[in-house]
Amino acid sequence: MQALTDLTCVSTACPDDVDPINGWNPTEIHVRIYQPETRARKFVAYRATPEAEAKMTRETPFHPRTSVLTRHFGVARDYWMPQVFDASGTIEEYWACHNAATIQDMSSLRKFDILGPDAERLLQLALSRDVTKLAVNRGVYALLLDERAAVIDDGTLFRLEPDAFRWCCGADDSAQQLARLARQENYRVWIKDMSTSLCNIAVQGPRSRDILRKLVFTRKAQPRFDNIQWFGFAIARLHDREGRPFMLSRSGYSGQLGYEIFCDQADALEIWDAVCAAGQDEGLLAMGSQALEILRIEAGLMAAGAEFGVDVDADEAGLGFALDLKKENFIGKDAIARNRQAPRRRLVGLLLQGDEVPAHGDGVFLERRQVGAVTSAARSPSLQRVIALARLAVENSTAGSQLEVGRLDGHMKRLPCSVCDIPFIDPQREKPRA
Repeated sequence: MQALTDLTCVSTACPDDVDPINGWNPTEIHVRIYQPETRARKFVAYRATPEAEAKMTRETPFHPRTSVLTRHFGVARDYWMPQVFDASGTIEEYWACHNAATIQDMSSLRKFDILGPDAERLLQLALSRDVTKLAVNRGVYALLLDERAAVIDDGTLFRLEPDAFRWCCGADDSAQQLARLARQENYRVWIKDMSTSLCNIAVQGPRSRDILRKLVFTRKAQPRFDNIQWFGFAIARLHDREGRPFMLSRSGYSGQLGYEIFCDQADALEIWDAVCAAGQDEGLLAMGSQALEILRIEAGLMAAGAEFGVDVDADEAGLGFALDLKKENFIGKDAIARNRQAPRRRLVGLLLQGDEVPAHGDGVFLERRQVGAVTSAARSPSLQRVIALARLAVENSTAGSQLEVGRLDGHMKRLPCSVCDIPFIDPQREKPRA
C-alpha cells in the first residue's frame, strides 16, 4: 500500500500526559522517519539499563538462513530469535536433539572479554568459582552474585590466555557489576563487550561430535578436536589452516552432548552452511527456542527470571553446586554461609498428573496452604507427562511428597503432583560428558 499523503507517526510512553496521573511530567515523544525506499519493519525497544539509550531489536547474522525456514521469531534481549521451524515443529526438533543433532542460533548470548593484569583478581572476587584453578583452553560454569547472594547472572567463563578471559552470560547486568567492582577495587582491567561482534550457534545432540569432526581444523598450539573435554575449548578453523576462524567450546544448554561455535559476524553464514552440509546425512535439524525450553527443564538447568532472580539466593535457585566456599572470598559468600544455617526454600522437581502444563508463578499447595510456586514447566515427550521445576518450603520438599498445583485463584482448580529430584532425565549428566 502507498499513502496518498505524507504521514507522521507519533507515539508516547504514557496514555495521558495532561493530568495528574503522570505527575504532570510529560513523557518523551518518539518520531520515526522512514525514507521512501525503506520498508517499515517491526521493532521492540530494548534497554540494557533504565538510563541507557533504547536499541531496536535486530536480526542476527544467521537470519538469512533461519528466515527461509521459519517466520516464527521472538524477542530475546535486542535480537529476533527463531522459536520453531515450519518443516519440523517443536517436538521433532526436540527428538532430533535427543537422537541425532540440532543447530541453533544463540546469538543473543552476551559475550564480554575481561583483559589486563588484574583480570584474574577481578573475576576471583566477582564469581562463585575459583578462577585461579582455571587453565588456558578451559571453561567453567559460574555465578555472579550480589552481596545478598542473589544471582545477578550465570554463565561460562573461558580462559583465553593467562590475563584474558571470556564471560558468556545472559544479561548486560554482568558488565555493570564487573565494571563497578573494578572501579571499587581500582583494578587494571579492560571489559570489552563482544556481544555484537561475535555471534554464536549451538550444535547439540549425540551426533554433534561426528558432524563437527568433518569440518574442524586446529593448529598444533590448540587442543585436537577429539581431545576437547566437557567445558574445554579450542580456537579452530573451518576445514583447514586457511579456513574461517572460530572458537569451539564443548558446552551447551540442552543436557545433551554438544558444542558451541563463536565466530565473527562476517563468517557466520559460511560456518552455518558448513555445519548444515556436514550434518545432512546425520539427521541434523535447525532447532528453535521452544524445543530448547523443554530440554533444559528436563535437564534441570536454571533460567533467569524463572529459577533465579532478585529475591532468590543461589541455593534456593538450585545452583548451590556452583558455589566454591573454599575460596577465601567472593561477593555473596558471607550471605550464603548465613543462609545455609537456616534454609527456607529448595528447588525441586514435580511430576504432575494429567496433561495441563502449569504456568510460572502458579502456587503449590498442601491442602489449603501454599508451600511454594512453580518456576518452569513443560510436557516431556520422553517421560510422556508434565514436569515442572518448583521452589518449595524445605519442610515440603522431600521426594515423594504429594502436593497440588493450584490454577486460577489456586483453589478453584488443582493439579495433583509428587515431588522428585532433578534433573528429570540423565541425573548423573552422563550425556554431555560422553
